Amino acid sequence: METKKIFACFLHSIGAQANKFGVLAALATFGLTTACGQANYENADVKGFAELMNDPNVVVLDVRTAEEFGEGHLVGAINIDQAQSSFIEKAKAALTTERTVAVYCRSGRRSASAAGRLAAEGYKAVNLTGGILAWKEAQLPVTTDTYEVDVFKTKSGKTVKFHALVHASIRIEYDGRSATKGDTCSEGLKKEIEIDPVTKLGNKTINYGAMPKADYIFLTHEHGDHFDKEAIKLLTNEKTQLVMNKRCAELLRVLSGESVPEGRAGGDTSGMMYVGTCAVLSNDQSATLGDITVEAVPAYNYSEGRTQFHPKGRDNGYILTIDGLRIYIAGDTEDIPEMQNIKDIDIAFLPCNQPYTMTIEQFVKSAKTVKPKVLFPYHYGQTDVKEISSQLKDSGIDVRIRHYE
Repeated sequence: METKKIFACFLHSIGAQANKFGVLAALATFGLTTACGQANYENADVKGFAELMNDPNVVVLDVRTAEEFGEGHLVGAINIDQAQSSFIEKAKAALTTERTVAVYCRSGRRSASAAGRLAAEGYKAVNLTGGILAWKEAQLPVTTDTYEVDVFKTKSGKTVKFHALVHASIRIEYDGRSATKGDTCSEGLKKEIEIDPVTKLGNKTINYGAMPKADYIFLTHEHGDHFDKEAIKLLTNEKTQLVMNKRCAELLRVLSGESVPEGRAGGDTSGMMYVGTCAVLSNDQSATLGDITVEAVPAYNYSEGRTQFHPKGRDNGYILTIDGLRIYIAGDTEDIPEMQNIKDIDIAFLPCNQPYTMTIEQFVKSAKTVKPKVLFPYHYGQTDVKEISSQLKDSGIDVRIRHYE
């Protein structure tokens, strides 16, 4: 491969003379262009591509049309149509050059072109030879689930997957099994976590009935884009533990029509007040739920004219620690001074939609305060968040734009 790239660069340098002998045409048959930078990508067969997908430092990019994507795509892929004039602009907003981009299309031709264009912008790109057709022929799985998925590893190598559902709704899959301990069949170690689930927002509907029941549901506050009794009903069973602020617990008791005695739990759950299957946490309280630790942190508005949206002391943000992986879910908040106390965050979800949460300027300030390794803007509605990536370009923060409108 390296020899071919050098040869391509040589031909590019001699230009017209090479073309006289038809060498450029011959070079095209190898899938290489005469532009040095654009040839700087790799090809992978189905087996190699599948191995790449298991690496958390790889993002899978489908460059077909949205219609093709909706008909079936690789699990966890994000979709940016390479035929759009804004392809590179969207790619720069959604992808970081620090991660390998595994690119595919229907047959491998469009993705080869896209891989070359990405490589010219400084990305390390790998093209799937034969595209999704070869993938299907190898009888590997595809999905029609359009939710983007990001995969991370905990300190001991366990898998945590984040599904971008909508706005402030996040589905988290935690596979607590350890291959080194022979836990391959221990289904009880898998946990389903839902953050602020809502069944419908705008023109988008989330089918929670098709998802597994939740082990844990975290609610930040009672606004309709965060608190939805129908979603909670679909996701809960007798084993589900709900964690929420006091106001959500009060509303849930009214909605359920039940009067459940309140009491305090002891042991590792110090600070939690149970209302049936609900655990109420106030700001600065923490608890342990199995191998997951949760800390409730402040989330509020302080700017003049905004304090009525999210009064101080009412709502929660959460810090989840899963096998050493620290996740900050900010909830609806501005860049409050309490963020200075939030340390060692691996993954952060910060909101950005004025006047209810943060402006772009506040968002960037809060990101530089918290300093997460990976940052997801969420709850951003119609706010154009693409400029966040450029403003945080030299911060060392991996900004990932997903569909959290």
